[in-house]
Amino acid sequence: MITPPPPRTSSGSLRVAALTSVTLLLLAGCSGGDSPLSTDAAKGADGAGLKIALITHGGEGDAFWERVQKGAEAAAAKDGVDLTYANDSDPAGQAQLVRDAISDRVDGIAVTLAKPAAMKAPVATARAAGIPVVGLNSGIDAWKSQGLLEYFGQDEIVAGAAVGDKLNALKAKHALCVIHERGNVALEARCAGVKKTFGGETENLYVEGTDAEAVDAVLTARLRQNPGIDEVVTLGAQFALDAVDSVKAAGSRAHVATFDLNNDLVKAVRAGDVQFAVDQQPYLQGYLAVDSLWLYRTNGLISGGGEAPVLTGPALVTRTNVAAVAKFAAEGTR
Repeated sequence: MITPPPPRTSSGSLRVAALTSVTLLLLAGCSGGDSPLSTDAAKGADGAGLKIALITHGGEGDAFWERVQKGAEAAAAKDGVDLTYANDSDPAGQAQLVRDAISDRVDGIAVTLAKPAAMKAPVATARAAGIPVVGLNSGIDAWKSQGLLEYFGQDEIVAGAAVGDKLNALKAKHALCVIHERGNVALEARCAGVKKTFGGETENLYVEGTDAEAVDAVLTARLRQNPGIDEVVTLGAQFALDAVDSVKAAGSRAHVATFDLNNDLVKAVRAGDVQFAVDQQPYLQGYLAVDSLWLYRTNGLISGGGEAPVLTGPALVTRTNVAAVAKFAAEGTR
């Protein structure tokens, strides 16, 4: 059953009111796996909600991150926690948001590690302050070394390898992997995974994802330069839709496949404009990240035992099974 989220109250943050009175039991736990929970930090015995911050590197207006936030809101509503969502695509800005959450004396932080080095110091500060931190979406290779309790997301190498296998089955020969953000470890891993299993030629194309016109121009030019490219692999749903237009503009015969999913992308898969999509279930990532902090604070529970990530993907969505997820995509939960 999906718990519907409450309406948003501001663009920069969200405060979710407790829907029910929750009696919280304080059990022994740890912020970094080795210290007890602070009785001052634990809330809920009087019915007040825990304060949790979700801090991502997502850009404004991106449907993917809206799904992450929507899942987090649903978990916050269910658990009766006070949730703040904040985002900054600049790693220095994201790091400052973590410091702000620490100053706000939150009871838990969920954070993406797209640029792990930038998050190392603020995460360490949070742990030193007794604030448990979990990771989601990006940083599967960094969450344990930085002392995060848990991680929720997709193993991007595994997901990329699945794409490579799919391209082999489709008999593709030359794949162009379009990376829309330099230095993002998750995006680099996706293309590395494709290269790992794909039997044909693979090349990476770097574009500035914040400029749609520039993405179209660079991709169209590359397709015109090399008519042998028969597969374009994008790393976000909106970029796949742009790639469809670029392929047409270039007069290319290339097909388009992508990572991630949204309602428009579902329609494109149904129409055959996009061959398939890899769904990492962002709604689930946001939901599990917030819920895990509530479970840890109230019961000392740690998914995966703190040793293994909780995987939310990959799930391949093709023309043969897209109807099964279409309804959920329209509702913003897939």
